[in-house]
Amino acid sequence: MKKKIGVQLYSVRNELGKDFDGVIAKIAEMGYDGIELAGLPAGVTPEKAVKLFKSLGLGLSGAHMALPVGENKNKIIDDAKALGITTIIGGKGPNDFKTADLVKKSCEIFNEAANAAKDAGLRVAIHNHWWEFGKIDGRLVFDMMLEQLDPCVFFEVDTYWVKTGGSDPVSIVKSLGKRAPLLHIKDGPCVQGQPMLAAGKGAMDFPSILKVADHAEWLVVELDECATDMLEAVKGSLVYLKKIVK
Repeated sequence: MKKKIGVQLYSVRNELGKDFDGVIAKIAEMGYDGIELAGLPAGVTPEKAVKLFKSLGLGLSGAHMALPVGENKNKIIDDAKALGITTIIGGKGPNDFKTADLVKKSCEIFNEAANAAKDAGLRVAIHNHWWEFGKIDGRLVFDMMLEQLDPCVFFEVDTYWVKTGGSDPVSIVKSLGKRAPLLHIKDGPCVQGQPMLAAGKGAMDFPSILKVADHAEWLVVELDECATDMLEAVKGSLVYLKKIVK
């Protein structure tokens, strides 16, 4: 499967607030296949954003948004469809995985959301951080999650946070197979609290990860914070990935 390369717009959130159209145009000029959303700056409507993306030939890997559960379930699904996405991406904070009971509760919410999305022709993917790779009573939280999640729950594996959490991203991506259609790509020292770097400039072994990522549809560059100029790091990440993506 040919992998598309996108960028999570959270990476350039500061730049987008100053010049949304201009920054999106720069991303297209860099050669990215698409983008991933995590909200829009004030004054930018979904309709305007989608029109701009289409005019520049940028696809959408998905959007980080509220999970379709509870009284807002239908609105969230309608919002996703208005954006033209097929994947709703969500996650939970560290306090939601501190005990076995909390893990169970979180998984129940993910299952509810995934089944609601499935009924609407969409899918839900969990985006991880490092806390899903901690342990409760000697057991990896992520393993506990896999036992309780419905098979229709997909994953956007943040490979950097897997490694930062102490696990092997190669093993995780390989074990998930088709359930991991999206991979987040960031690099750096893999130490909590330290800024990130362009892909290929840090401790991550992306060639090994991509060897087992046969089912990955999108590689999505996401730099939460960066030790260098953000736009340059976004561009450099794409240059690097194009060299190693088969």
